[in-house]
Amino acid sequence: MKLNRLSLSLGLIIGLSGCAFSPTSGPEKNKTYKLTVMHTNDHHGRFWQNSDGEYGMAARKTVVDQIRRDVAQAGGHSLLIDGGDVNTGVPESDLQDAVPDFKGMNLLGYQAMAVGNHEFDKPLGVLKMQRDLAQFPMLSANIYEGSERMFAPYKVFDLGGLKVGVMGLTTEDTIRMAHPDNVGKLEFRSVIAEATKVVPELRRQVDVVIAATHMGHFENGQHGSNTTGDVEMARAVSGIDLVVGGHTQNPACMKAENVLDRAYVPGTACQPDRQNGAWIVQAHEWGKYVGRADFEYLNGEFKLVRYALIPINLKKPVKGADGKTTLVNYTEAIAEDRDMLALLSPYQKFGQDKLTVQIGSSDSRLEGDRATVRARPTNLGVLIGQAMMARTKADLAVLNSGGVRDSIPAGAITYKDVLKVQPFGNTVCTADLTGSELMQYLDAAAKMTAGSGGFPQFAGVELELVGGAVANARLNGKPLDLAKTYRLAVNNFQAAGGDGYPKLTGHPSFVNTGFVDADVLLNFIAARSPLRMADFDPGTSVTRR
Repeated sequence: MKLNRLSLSLGLIIGLSGCAFSPTSGPEKNKTYKLTVMHTNDHHGRFWQNSDGEYGMAARKTVVDQIRRDVAQAGGHSLLIDGGDVNTGVPESDLQDAVPDFKGMNLLGYQAMAVGNHEFDKPLGVLKMQRDLAQFPMLSANIYEGSERMFAPYKVFDLGGLKVGVMGLTTEDTIRMAHPDNVGKLEFRSVIAEATKVVPELRRQVDVVIAATHMGHFENGQHGSNTTGDVEMARAVSGIDLVVGGHTQNPACMKAENVLDRAYVPGTACQPDRQNGAWIVQAHEWGKYVGRADFEYLNGEFKLVRYALIPINLKKPVKGADGKTTLVNYTEAIAEDRDMLALLSPYQKFGQDKLTVQIGSSDSRLEGDRATVRARPTNLGVLIGQAMMARTKADLAVLNSGGVRDSIPAGAITYKDVLKVQPFGNTVCTADLTGSELMQYLDAAAKMTAGSGGFPQFAGVELELVGGAVANARLNGKPLDLAKTYRLAVNNFQAAGGDGYPKLTGHPSFVNTGFVDADVLLNFIAARSPLRMADFDPGTSVTRR
């Protein structure tokens, strides 16, 4: 049976169970109810601690278990919620379809999560497997398959007489950020329109409304070319008490009203955002923090008592008297939970065995850090483009920077390094375009906003931009000939119109080679190692006037 039909029936079943609750008399008058909401977001495959001993689900479980015990001893109740994007980011997880991550979430006792855009990185059959594996609901009120929601819109919890509704929302940008083959039959409707319908429905059933979202926290609602985020939604929709967010991967800590603290230091006080009566929280990324929000409910008033972001073994560099720098925990070290280690260790070993074999080397760092690769041409962008050109005999390549997820350090290069750079399993595609068609494509690429995933990396072509438009283009040192035919290499995400690129799939010459991008890059590196960075210098690939 195809996922669309099965997922729909599952979603309806979950939705019905989510809307049901045992009848009670509701909150007692003059009784104070204590509720602690713990939250994470943008896990992105980080089930294991990093090489510096930071984060990881085993240390996270130690923190979560302790909070649960403390809250229960104080007579309160707790919820553990995730803001989405469990998938994509670490090869050990990517190779295993995030099975260790979802199993770890089950052991942690998550009670709900928002559906993130990266939940659609792999075919829908993988998403179905993950939802079957999860022992908690994946929520989204605004993802539709035909006339029906694909996921349950919300889940209701009865916590000792206090009824809490958790609603899910997913960024509308998913339709252009995920591969079209995975979302082509889905509709990502307006989060504001869906919340406007769902919140009153929930309000008739519950005392507290929480929105678990994967939409992004944008300072003062300034979302630029992105679609609606948490601030804009909270301003537009009344009746939400708390937004547990994700997607922008920053701590939602405020310096002042509508002013984000961009220099937040782990372990220091964090003041969450508040819009239209709704508190908005986000716990950075990767499980670096567990957010803890302690509330009290009394006679209809829902009050935040305290809030904290708890660092999970995050470290800072400290220079000693000898001049040497060491890493020191920002806060007290957290022990790793033995049960979680026992669960995850086999998955970590399997991944390590597959990934740690050296496949090449380089004489310099290959730059793919998010802030850099989405702002300017880099040597890694050129390298990836050249690998695509070599495999397909293309004249040039254009790569969306959102497809570059990490840098490669100088020295030995492993399969893991390559998969960290290109974790999505995209394939390389080609189209044979006339010079006139190619000029139009290059002009569209050049107009992609710096900072966005669509920002282009080029190989095999030099562009001169005037006023943001392509004035001149040179291939192999020669001016582009409008009447000549050139072969362009891109990935299948771009070819299908991903990140707003012009569609190439309908072009008569379009070919999806089926070559996986990471394998193409791996073979290129292996064949040409040791790599000389002088061969991949972006130089004057793009000049602006």
